[in-house]
Formats: sequence, C-alpha cells, structure tokens
Amino acid sequence: MSEQSEDQDLAARAAAGDQGAFRTLYRAHVRPVYWIAHGILRSPADAEDVTQETFVTAWRKLPGLQLKGESLLPWLATICRFQSANRLRQRRRDLAHTTDAASESLPGTVNVEEQVITTELAARIADEIGTLGELDREIFRLCAAEGYAYQEAADELGVTSAAVRNRLSRVRTQLRSTVQESRDA
Repeated sequence: MSEQSEDQDLAARAAAGDQGAFRTLYRAHVRPVYWIAHGILRSPADAEDVTQETFVTAWRKLPGLQLKGESLLPWLATICRFQSANRLRQRRRDLAHTTDAASESLPGTVNVEEQVITTELAARIADEIGTLGELDREIFRLCAAEGYAYQEAADELGVTSAAVRNRLSRVRTQLRSTVQESRDA
C-alpha cells in the first residue's frame, strides 16, 4: 500500500474515532511537523507545543477532511504554520506586557518562502521514506521516529541488531542525499 493510500485509510479510520489509526498517523508525521514548527519558531519547547497543538487540531478536524490522493503531511504542515503564527503573536503579546522594549529575537512575520521550502523538504523526505522497502521503513520508524535502540528494533522485527544498524545507516545516508539535493536545488 502506498503512503498516500495508507494515509487516506488511516485518516478515514481516525475520523471515525479509531485512536490507533490516529496514533499511527501521528508517528508517521510527527517529526516533519516538529521540524516545520522549529524552523518557524526557533525554539525546541515551542516547537514541541505547536506540534502537539497541530495534532490536537488535526484530530478535531479529521471528520470534515476530504483527502484526495495525497499525503496527510501538506494538510498537517498548513495547520502547523497557522499554530506557529499564533504562537509568535502570543510571544509578542506576552513580551509587550512584560517589558517596554520589543525583543529583536522574535520574528515580526512568518517567512512564507522559508515555510514553503521547509514544507517541500518535509514532503520530499516523506516521499523518499515511501520509496523504502517495508523492512527499511519499519526500521526507520522504530529507530528514528519512536526512539527504539537497535536491539529493541531487531527484537521487534525478528532481525539482527547488525542488520538494523546497517540498514538504518543506509536509510539515513539516502535521506541526507535527499536533503542535500533540496538545498542544492
């Protein structure tokens, strides 16, 4: 099953209240959403909060979503950008109430071009992950997205720890090439 059709199936099941399907969507897209938020906010804590807010909003809006042949990531990225813009406005309001001087560390606007580049990069990475074989995708999901140690992932998948380490290294190299190509383009 392709990532797009899998996203459609999971989104439909989650919209019907299937929390397990939503958890699967969350695991599949949490890292790209986090990096979009981090790119805008430049704060790990705020990026984590916005990532969670993005998925809470997505859960509420899923029943009305009409996903037509695409990954869920562009929709999540849009929610993330709005949540990030709201967070920036809140930071400025909080700062205005606590000090007389405006902080130059807070961006006055959201850089749309940077958001588009970040979203495109996240989509390219998601597409690249979609081209991986099933075992490599599972290894990447377990180790990179869920934080499993090599041995834990190996036990889960019924392979050796060395196989997990070698395959994950190859996947990371492939993803680094994708990121580098995006930067060079």
